[in-house]
Amino acid sequence: MKHKFASRRIMPLMAFALLLTTTVPTAFAANPDSSAQATAVCYPTAVTQSDDRGEIRKMYNLSPEDEPAGIPRSDFDKDGYHYELTDLLKQELPEYESRQHTETVTISSKSKDMATVLSLLPQEREFITDDGLSGVLSLCLDTVKVSVAGYGSSTKELTANRTYPGLSNQDTSPIPKSIEENGHTLTLTTVDWQRAGEVGADGSERYTAIAAYTGSTTNSYIKGYTVTAEYTGTVSRINLNRVRYVAIFEGKALPNEDGKTPALPNAGNTIPMEDTQLNTPLIVGASALAGLCLMAWLIRKHRKA
Repeated sequence: MKHKFASRRIMPLMAFALLLTTTVPTAFAANPDSSAQATAVCYPTAVTQSDDRGEIRKMYNLSPEDEPAGIPRSDFDKDGYHYELTDLLKQELPEYESRQHTETVTISSKSKDMATVLSLLPQEREFITDDGLSGVLSLCLDTVKVSVAGYGSSTKELTANRTYPGLSNQDTSPIPKSIEENGHTLTLTTVDWQRAGEVGADGSERYTAIAAYTGSTTNSYIKGYTVTAEYTGTVSRINLNRVRYVAIFEGKALPNEDGKTPALPNAGNTIPMEDTQLNTPLIVGASALAGLCLMAWLIRKHRKA
């Protein structure tokens, strides 16, 4: 009964000793830089610290293609304070782009008079380019040109009457079949016969013929004018192609035994990772040795019991 009771007490202790020899090395075997190697480390472009040393801000200006996972987030000590990351802010950084630009405009005018044409062209106009730049451009007077937009034609009807008195009968043979009127040829269309109330030498009644002539004329005219002019000046835009990340670290004083806040020997620097890795074999060896010694002592005590 005594051996059975002792074995029940020793088994948990042996399990604990075995745990020391197996799990402790595993905790230090992981390479802390394995995840960081996959992402390029980002370096701050500016660092600010509050007057009371309670806050440090690190600014990182990245392009949209850069991976923010490379921004360090680990705690660090500086000037007797321990700092921990509390916020990581993101903001777009504008970038100004500008260039000289010339824009050609085309408008219509009913007149070629230059005063009328200039009244249609403002001295300044706002333009937006095809790629999104905008600006106010000024008119270049020496580039203003006026040309005929096109020609049209119109037809006008012409009419004229001629009177031919003293005709012996209603015979149209003595009446001209066409006449000239203001440089246009008109053609006989109708004849209106009227009694003259006279009697000729041969005793026959006399008539008066009223002849109507018609014709047409075609005139050409200018439909309008086309005006072209150039405006020139500077166009610009704001590009949001930079990203700023702000890592905010809050600090707490590190008091010593007297309750004061001394300046740490390595203030402002994080603990070097190389030192931790160099101490790892010593820690692992000491833990394993302690576990083996404890296990041997337990076995010896169990046998004596």
